[in-house]
Amino acid sequence: MTLRYDLVVFDFDGTLADSLTWFRTALSDVIEKHGLNPICEERAEALRGMTPKAIMDELQIPAWKLPFIAADVRDRAARNVDQITLFDGIAGLLLELRAAGATIAVVSSNGEEAIRQVMGPELVAHISHFACGAALFGKAAVFRKVIRKAGSTPERTLCIGDEVRDIEAAREASCGCGAVTWGFATPTILAASGPDHLYETPCEIARCIAPTVPAIQRA
Repeated sequence: MTLRYDLVVFDFDGTLADSLTWFRTALSDVIEKHGLNPICEERAEALRGMTPKAIMDELQIPAWKLPFIAADVRDRAARNVDQITLFDGIAGLLLELRAAGATIAVVSSNGEEAIRQVMGPELVAHISHFACGAALFGKAAVFRKVIRKAGSTPERTLCIGDEVRDIEAAREASCGCGAVTWGFATPTILAASGPDHLYETPCEIARCIAPTVPAIQRA
């Protein structure tokens, strides 16, 4: 059976790795450093059900501050990789996709070295392309570059993330778009954005992309 998608592009934070649990511990320091308005836990949770524009409006973050905040969070993540772990089932998923012949890429605003450390050398060996340090709202252009580098096409590429902006970027790049329900955005806001695929478990991703490959023991 021919794979519909031969290139699978994953977001990292909230999709492959549980960075949100760690980020909650760093949030107050990030807010203080960048002069942002304090945010309570209830308000932070409510952000998960908002669109990117609504989040920016709610937090009153000027666009010019975003690159500095993103760089700060990236540096903090690099110093705290021991507190960031892959979600259950992700290791087995990546192995299964590779066994099916799919090419795997990671596109993230996080740093490549931190991502490599969290994933570990065995899984990193199965990633054909890394495009890290991407702008928060600049993924579409990065998707196009990765597709060209991989020798694929948008029609044969599936981009998988955990936020509305990941869906929007995939659409802008004319790729297939999948969303996972275990990351930052709520299942409700993701479903309202109409992704091609909405996944509740890593196993569902494997069944979508590599349905003919025998299941591999998932780590």
